[in-house]
Amino acid sequence: MEEAAYELVLEAGNKGLLQSDLWKKLGVNSREGSRIAVKLEKRGLARRAKELYKGRWTYRLYPNKEEETPITWNTLNNCPCFTCVQITRCGTSQPISPIKCKKITNWINKQIVDF
Repeated sequence: MEEAAYELVLEAGNKGLLQSDLWKKLGVNSREGSRIAVKLEKRGLARRAKELYKGRWTYRLYPNKEEETPITWNTLNNCPCFTCVQITRCGTSQPISPIKCKKITNWINKQIVDF
């Protein structure tokens, strides 16, 4: 069911798909439709944006398609890893881990806000 929902969200593209339209097209009730939409969001496949539609609050689902956002040099601008003196000791199985690095975490959070 999630795959069918994801296909519908992809088809909607940049205009998005109202959550209510999603569950109607899937032939499920609103509760099940909401659960599917939340699962898509948690898996990073879709983004939900709250919207007032015809006097009622609902969500519009947009596809998260990473392939549409190519990585360029500008995307990596000011990444602290490029100037880090500990880069040779950094890695998931190394003494220093990017998972616990405050510099990279702060940089990524800034990129999200600026996006």
